[in-house]
Amino acid sequence: MKRVFVATIAVALSAGLAVPVSLAVSGPALAQTANPAANPDPATPAVTTPEAPRPAEPAKGANSFTEAQATSRIEAKGFSNVTGLAKDKDGVWRGKAMRAGASHDVALDYQGNVFPN
Repeated sequence: MKRVFVATIAVALSAGLAVPVSLAVSGPALAQTANPAANPDPATPAVTTPEAPRPAEPAKGANSFTEAQATSRIEAKGFSNVTGLAKDKDGVWRGKAMRAGASHDVALDYQGNVFPN
């Protein structure tokens, strides 16, 4: 296809015909460079499953949970009065919560794992 296109332009130019500059300088589309993986560490997949062992600490990565979703996930693990939630530089939601009458530091990573610290 490229050869036919180039040959057509060459014939048109040699015959003295005007060829639009956009046709004369166009070429094959350049390949796009691949974006790096959102999480290049296969030891911490984007989705956690009940069968997968929980990591020892919150997995770093882009966290798409909203604050309300993070609160709900933490409460679903038996905590209440979740306060002070904020996403840290590693994408981990961190805050305070109550469980069994005691205050705990809590964290939620991008996989949905809840950590009482």
